[in-house]
Amino acid sequence: MLSINMDDVLNVISSIRPYLIAIGIIIALAVICMVAVMKMKKPVKRLIRGTALVAMIVGICVSVNMICTGPMRTMLDLVSGSGTITKETSDEATVLAKQIAEEGIVLLENKDNTLPVASGSKLNVFGWASTDAILGGAGSGSLNDAYAKISLLDSLKDAGIETNAELTKFYTDYKTGRPEVGMWAQDWTLPEPNVSLYSQELIDNAKNFSDTAMIVISRSGGEGADLPADMVAVVDGSYQDGTTYTAGVYDDTLNEGKDWDAGDHYLQLTNREEEMIDLVCDNFDKVILVYNGANSFELGFINDHPQIKSALWAAGMGHVGMAALGEIVTGEVNPSGKTIDTYVYDYEKTPWWNNFGDFNYTNMDDFAYTSVGFTGTESTSIVSFINYVEGIYVGYKFYETAALEGLIDYDQTVQYPFGYGLSYTSFKQEMGEITEADGNISFDVTVTNTGDKAGKDVVEVYYNPPYTNGGIEKASANLVQFEKTGMLEPGASETVHITFAVEDMASYDYQDAKGYVLEAGEYVISINSDSHNVIDSKTYNVGETVTYNGDNKRDSDLVTATNTFDYANGGLTYLSRADGFANYEEATKAPASYEMSADAKSTFYNISNYLTPEATAQDEDPAAQAIKTGATTTLKLADLRGADRNDAKWDELLDSMSLDDMNALISLGGYQTNSVESIGKVRTNDCDGPASINNNFTQVGSLGFPVGVTIAATFNKDLAHSFGDYIGKMANEMDVSGWYAPAMNIHRTAFAGRNFEYYSEDGVLSGYIASEACKGSWENGVYAYIKHFAMNDQEQNRLDMLCTWSNEQAIREIYLKPFERCVKNVDICAVMSSFNYIGNRWAGGSSTLMKTVLRDEWGFKGFALTDYFGVYGYMSSDQAIRNGTDCMLVNYPTATNNVQFRETPGAQTAMRDATKNILYTVVNSRAYAPENLKMGMAKWQVIMIVVDVILAALMAFLMFKFIKRYLKEKNTEQVTAE
Repeated sequence: MLSINMDDVLNVISSIRPYLIAIGIIIALAVICMVAVMKMKKPVKRLIRGTALVAMIVGICVSVNMICTGPMRTMLDLVSGSGTITKETSDEATVLAKQIAEEGIVLLENKDNTLPVASGSKLNVFGWASTDAILGGAGSGSLNDAYAKISLLDSLKDAGIETNAELTKFYTDYKTGRPEVGMWAQDWTLPEPNVSLYSQELIDNAKNFSDTAMIVISRSGGEGADLPADMVAVVDGSYQDGTTYTAGVYDDTLNEGKDWDAGDHYLQLTNREEEMIDLVCDNFDKVILVYNGANSFELGFINDHPQIKSALWAAGMGHVGMAALGEIVTGEVNPSGKTIDTYVYDYEKTPWWNNFGDFNYTNMDDFAYTSVGFTGTESTSIVSFINYVEGIYVGYKFYETAALEGLIDYDQTVQYPFGYGLSYTSFKQEMGEITEADGNISFDVTVTNTGDKAGKDVVEVYYNPPYTNGGIEKASANLVQFEKTGMLEPGASETVHITFAVEDMASYDYQDAKGYVLEAGEYVISINSDSHNVIDSKTYNVGETVTYNGDNKRDSDLVTATNTFDYANGGLTYLSRADGFANYEEATKAPASYEMSADAKSTFYNISNYLTPEATAQDEDPAAQAIKTGATTTLKLADLRGADRNDAKWDELLDSMSLDDMNALISLGGYQTNSVESIGKVRTNDCDGPASINNNFTQVGSLGFPVGVTIAATFNKDLAHSFGDYIGKMANEMDVSGWYAPAMNIHRTAFAGRNFEYYSEDGVLSGYIASEACKGSWENGVYAYIKHFAMNDQEQNRLDMLCTWSNEQAIREIYLKPFERCVKNVDICAVMSSFNYIGNRWAGGSSTLMKTVLRDEWGFKGFALTDYFGVYGYMSSDQAIRNGTDCMLVNYPTATNNVQFRETPGAQTAMRDATKNILYTVVNSRAYAPENLKMGMAKWQVIMIVVDVILAALMAFLMFKFIKRYLKEKNTEQVTAE
């Protein structure tokens, strides 16, 4: 659940300020009137004061009514929502969540078959993190407090393992409660007692308790900040996590001794953890390591300690998924998860190390924006940038190719490859012959369980394309398809059918062909145990180069893809495979210039220079014709459910709407789509939660599933589909029609704060998992908002006009890949655009992204929403609708969420298109299913009317009493006078 932040509070107060002033004036006038009549005769004085009181109450009531039906209307709509999740559905979701966890925990090491340990065994669990494991993520990924959580120690206990209670008490006595890494502020402190605090008695008792130890290491993360790359700077307060996120702290006084040394980062061991591991390994010969974190970690210390026989990766397990850890430790469940990122020994030797984090332009001060932010303090956003200099060589695509070219020693660089994971049994995979038909490559893989325990296996399919030195950039290993077997008993076999499109192996040539190219030559198609280790392979020959340009489009595209992101190139030197990555040092060095080029600056926009008739006109269709508004029709939106997008009835319905109707839909789309009475458009609810569905206003929410990386680590499309299906089921019971998920940005670096909810470093894995989740939710009529479109791959500076520079090949092959698969394979979904700029253009205001690629090439049919519309100096509905974003994620008036420049045919056409996109999506959703369609007033409106009627009657009664008393007292005066 998200909590209220200061920025929202201030904006809401600002929106109702005129009404509050009016109330103040009304009260002041009433008081003045009451004071002014002090010397008048009592009957008149009482009548005037009574009338003033009634007038004041009526005035206040009218003002409150205006607040409720004006700026606060959407807020009241949201908080008065209804719907709860049934116990039956929640119970079924619980079973699914545990199954995802069972298949999403990865066995990294298992020397001497140390795992599993028998149920009924005893186990010493070391590490403070064992007492408070990471189960979710910060921000929109946080867990609902309404559901009980299964802890790591509970999972072991439930699996029949007795843990050392004395050791656990030692940790809980030391500290209870994990320091919070939240969305608005981050405390990165890692509690871990100094080894001097472990008494000899404690260690001796532990050795007598069991000869086996488990060590737990955890790392947190979440929305709002990236994981720190300089922990000493965090400790001393000099660490800068962007210009608007500077709240990260570390209490280095909690643990005795300095936790960090110069150059240390968050994804390596602290000094306290190193000492604790040494202590454990000095006293135990059988040690099991559990890494509990979503971000890949430097685990090289495992090799330095031969006592660490087994290692498990268990990321955020949600409310109940941690139960799977105990089941895997005891062997009740056979692990089948695979790594979704590459684990390397040293992050400082990665190609991205010098080009992630906080980089601010020095020549963009005229575009700086000052505001009161999430913490209630004033901050100034300075235009920032990030250079994706590694191009397509992201994650394993770099390491596999760099090893082949001799740039790196693979075994000295990579500890665990992408797609790696062990099992308690063994499997044999046999690859059948390749066939091609209708543009698709197919073959069968026979998987046999050759061990003595039942288990599941993953078939991973990669291709290695022909590469010409100095030609189109190509990685030597590229995941193209994967499938997971069912449960195979010892000796049993299953034949897995593999199919993928030939065009999926094409590379994007942004320099010469300016389109996709399938070069002639041999394509080695292999089945692998991971990205590095080939099990078997076959060769597919392309006799003649196929260039997808002109009229020769890819079969999956509506129009031919060609360069649309040249403006985002930035003139950078990009990493190239040519001559064995000869330009590695030059390409991957830190930025030499902190100035935006004159050309890019001349077309850079934020609200300081965009909101003018001239600037907005540049983004309009000059051939646009005047639209019709206010026409008479008997059609209502419900009449168009199931109608084709090109049905003439759409024009008739849209012609009947006013520009104000359209603006109401466009401007207020925060956690809802707005109502429009004239066409019978009901208000619908949208909710947050990448691994759940939570209504932040009613506080009704679902069970939290394991986080996105865990779902991806299952490599199980069916589980991903079931996950989306149950999100849809629970959303339907909550009267929710839109789901702000799944999130599918790329793990470009290990330090991105939201890696827990983003699936992987690989776009194919991300795309398949995400598209299945979207299909599942849409089967329930719940449209998923695929997010964050696009290239929102770090949290630092995300609200600071973060200019993301990349070449078109990397944009298309890496960062857009999962979104493309979703759009092309899901009937209807929505899109949430991203905070960042692509090049020098805000993503939500980039027509090349939101129109050319999304709609024209891929055929997107839904509507596009901004990320949270906090303005931030650059977001405006005027820029959004003219460039393909339809709706603003805000539920109160801001300076720029209403369309301001709407007089031209181009502007009105943009408003009409945005309106149609929203309406088409909503009318085909669960909201307009006959059993769900609810017309009429919201509950709060009914209550308001009832209260108004009661107050009106009460005021009339009071005036009657005041007048009656006045007449009586006046008559008494006259009689007395006579």
